[in-house]
Amino acid sequence: MAEYLASIFGTEKDKVNCSFYFKIGACRHGDRCSRLHNKPTFSQTTVLLNLYRNPQNTAQTADGSHCHVSDVEVQEHYDNFFEEVFTELQEKYGEIEEMNVCDNLGDHLVGNVYVKFRREEDAERAVAELNNRWFNGQAVHAELSPVTDFRESCCRQYEMGECTRGGFCNFMHLRPISRNLRRQLYGRGPRRRSPPRPHTGHRPRERNRRRSPDHRHGRF
Repeated sequence: MAEYLASIFGTEKDKVNCSFYFKIGACRHGDRCSRLHNKPTFSQTTVLLNLYRNPQNTAQTADGSHCHVSDVEVQEHYDNFFEEVFTELQEKYGEIEEMNVCDNLGDHLVGNVYVKFRREEDAERAVAELNNRWFNGQAVHAELSPVTDFRESCCRQYEMGECTRGGFCNFMHLRPISRNLRRQLYGRGPRRRSPPRPHTGHRPRERNRRRSPDHRHGRF
């Protein structure tokens, strides 16, 4: 019996534990769910709830009408956000294996940032220190997440551009970062320095990125 219960834990056959919370770390029913949301006491993954704000969903003029924000501007804003959060957390808490940001619209997933650290103790320390801090004018709410395998959490149809449920899909719609930023961030450990380059007499060229005032003051 014990082996059977273990085999169905977190699946649709499990009538006690919520399969959505087990796979995604969130449930659209919240506290009203008829099944248990067993929050982990240890995990490699920290989730920062509702931290990312897509400017296409939030940009408004003084009279309440929506401003047009181009896809290029959204990607630039997102890359800036992703780089700042990734770099800040890795430098303060430890090496990050994977970081994912939800672009869903449902309240339980919108703007969730999932940070999978290499070590469980780094994730635990991040949760302890980040709670009640502020980022971009909003309080940070962090908790350990049961999600460690994002292949089980993400929407396959969204990845192929075929999800008919849109932003209210119950599986993660993970927004990708640009290729250049991915090459820059991943594989770089905390506080790891590159070997010195031979002096060529020329200063290295910096990336030219615009940052909004809110973003410049977004540090934890």
